[in-house]
Amino acid sequence: MPRHHNGTYISLLIFTALALIASAWHPHDRITWLMEVLPVLIAAPVLWVTFKKFPLTPLLYWCIFFHALVLILGGAYTYARVPLGFWVQDLFDLSRNPYDKLGHFMQGFVPALIAREILLRLNVVTGKKMLAFIVICIVLAISAAYELIEWAAALMLGKGADDFLGMQGDQWDTQSDMFLALIGGVFALLFFQKLHDQQLGNVKTHH
Repeated sequence: MPRHHNGTYISLLIFTALALIASAWHPHDRITWLMEVLPVLIAAPVLWVTFKKFPLTPLLYWCIFFHALVLILGGAYTYARVPLGFWVQDLFDLSRNPYDKLGHFMQGFVPALIAREILLRLNVVTGKKMLAFIVICIVLAISAAYELIEWAAALMLGKGADDFLGMQGDQWDTQSDMFLALIGGVFALLFFQKLHDQQLGNVKTHH
């Protein structure tokens, strides 16, 4: 991995840490903040430990970084209260703050690229059609697992889980969340596959 990339990734990690600290200063709800940013707290150490032995493509590191920011911002305000979402709501005259849908789109987009990279680099799948099918299945499995986590939180916390669920009165929130994850996964495969393949070639060249 070129040294200038190393410096960039360290900068991304530092910026993510600063964003986490800022979001933790006075979040709307401490428990909701922890549940929302928990994926970031888990992913950051894993990426740090695996960086030398299994470095990811630049595309993936940047996508993971932006996904982390989406989660951190949602944790600070709760998804239903993010100011950016209210701006979009007013702009398009929507009935609810749509910021959580961005989160679920990213929940499909980023895992799709991660799954694709791991499957290709470990030679688990080689056929393009089968690869795309398995990647989308993984995306939907992750989305379904997250919805089960939300269900468990609702059972344990009752009304205290409202901010974490972010349903905003939408009875079809679960289904639309999974649909947005599906769209995110398909979008990643349709529009970023070529760039991803190019960067995968560079990673294999350096190892």
